[in-house]
Amino acid sequence: MLILASASPRRHELLTQAGLRFTAEAANLNEDLLPNEAAAAYVQRLAEEKAQAVWNAHRSSDSADDPLVVLGADTCVVVEGNILGKPVDSADARRMLEMLSGRTHAVLTGIAAISAKRTVRDLDITQVTFNVITDVEISRYIVSGEPLDKAGAYAIQGYAARWIPRIEGCYFNVVGLPIARTIAALAHAEAESGPVVEKV
Repeated sequence: MLILASASPRRHELLTQAGLRFTAEAANLNEDLLPNEAAAAYVQRLAEEKAQAVWNAHRSSDSADDPLVVLGADTCVVVEGNILGKPVDSADARRMLEMLSGRTHAVLTGIAAISAKRTVRDLDITQVTFNVITDVEISRYIVSGEPLDKAGAYAIQGYAARWIPRIEGCYFNVVGLPIARTIAALAHAEAESGPVVEKV
């Protein structure tokens, strides 16, 4: 039994497209950045904390016939050393989009797969380049509502695609889940034998 420890519709859609059968359950955690915490450590920590919280709630349902595996993930955007999560309001979304305009930034996603056998951690990083965005375009985009629940205040698979001429790395990572690495992490978590794999 696979549980996705996330309410993200993008992650739900990506796992479904990859042919996985799962249920989804959000882990309600404090997602504040710790003092002096680096972006990579931040997304990996939250991914594991989300997965662990849901694992703890369902560990009694783990069985040999249908072993329990919980997948956690967290994504952030980093531009010029600034970590951007989801905007708190429209003004915050504007601030983020102005920072991204005309620059290249990094999108980091931490993943954690937890089973009774092991915890597998991984991290993916994609570089995304934005064209210059005018104030009018930013205002129009914010009014659409699309930026308000997205890390970095944009969705590469949505309206913001018109501003992105180039990416280096996994496209699906920018959407919210690096599928190939996720499938590999789940396979390691479920493996019957072999070394414990903890990628960082």
